[in-house]
Amino acid sequence: MTITDGPVLTMPGAPVAFHVMAKPTGAICNLDCEYCFFLSKEMLYPGSRFRMAAELQETYIRQLMAAHARAPEVTVAWQGGEPTMMGLDFFRRSVELEREHARPGQRVLNTIQTNGTLLDDEWGAFLAENGFLVGISIDGPRELHDTYRVDKGGKPTFDRVIRGLDVLKRHGVDWNVLTTIHAANGEHGRAVYTFLRDELGATFIQFIPIVERATEQTLPIAEAGWGGPGRPLYIQDGNLVTHRSVGPGQYGRFMIDVFEEWVRRDIGTVYVQMFDTALASFHGEPGGMCVHAETCGQQVALEHTGDLYSCDHYVEPGYLLGNIGERPLLELIVLPQQHEFGQAKRDTLTRYCLDCEVRFACNGGCPKDRFAATPDGEPGLHYLCPSYKDFFGHVTEPMRAMSGLLRAGRPPADLMASYASADARRGRNDPCPCASGRKWKRCHGAAPQAS
Repeated sequence: MTITDGPVLTMPGAPVAFHVMAKPTGAICNLDCEYCFFLSKEMLYPGSRFRMAAELQETYIRQLMAAHARAPEVTVAWQGGEPTMMGLDFFRRSVELEREHARPGQRVLNTIQTNGTLLDDEWGAFLAENGFLVGISIDGPRELHDTYRVDKGGKPTFDRVIRGLDVLKRHGVDWNVLTTIHAANGEHGRAVYTFLRDELGATFIQFIPIVERATEQTLPIAEAGWGGPGRPLYIQDGNLVTHRSVGPGQYGRFMIDVFEEWVRRDIGTVYVQMFDTALASFHGEPGGMCVHAETCGQQVALEHTGDLYSCDHYVEPGYLLGNIGERPLLELIVLPQQHEFGQAKRDTLTRYCLDCEVRFACNGGCPKDRFAATPDGEPGLHYLCPSYKDFFGHVTEPMRAMSGLLRAGRPPADLMASYASADARRGRNDPCPCASGRKWKRCHGAAPQAS
């Protein structure tokens, strides 16, 4: 039996918990980052004000709480576009609605992903008081960040983002960093990581590769960026990529570069999402990244209109599940088409993937980027397959070692002593173990450079 609008909503086969990425401003943003595919989603709603209505806000919070009635915790996640453009009153009301509709004893975690440029002390006080976890988007040191992360006038944004981060620090707000990896910063893994760690003080970091798909027809327009007039609607189509996209093997090289710094100094003190996910896989547990999960389908995207889509990367007509104003959230999440969408991630793997020694950790990557061909010509291989094979292959031994430490009741950080011992015996002119081809003294054996 389904109760569609009461305090509890149950349904056969419904998940205990799922993740909704809600976009109260839709694709609207005060910046114009060149690689932001989501800017083009404005075209899906011509004439819209791109502001989630108060009635829909209440409907969403009520349905989200009801759908998680069996879960001890529910996450209310806001993203964009730029969600802070809704203003503080919207989020104050959201917190009030959560308190009204949450189940007894149910913990509510609020998260918001922002470019940070609109944050001030009033925002800082509110976010701290209500325990928000804030993700802030920073692509590395100034010259790397400002390559593509610009405002509507094409001006750099680094200083404004750092001012926003300073607000979060000043008010004691929990924050983490989301850094996209692209053509501009893809060769600077260690420099980007040490900047985030040493200059910003980041202890939780997500690295997201930028892969902008295009067809022969859309590529010339897409090369100029997804904002502005005349842009195409970004959909998951085409086997070409823009010049901003990270290279097929570049992302893996970046992550190895970061790993070799992290594994020597930061295990247990800096948390890199990709490394946590990899360790979980090697330890026989599910990781935290849907990209490397065996199946998907339980991380949906909610537009400002109430339209629910299969995934944040598939906000396009073919993946519209329905509208929560017309049909409850939980009914949409269990639709057969959504189940099939999630299972297809596993069921459409190429033979090359099925035979791969790191499939248990990689699982073929996100389907949105499976537009390459295998060595024998089978379509459907992930564009970043060379990176995934390099990275997971490179970390196999240390991940197994950390898993062994966990099984022995010891902290994974104990591995750092083994690295220190090996490094002490390493000659300055020996090859760096990161496999960059550079000498140890000029690679990970050199002191990190200040930004």
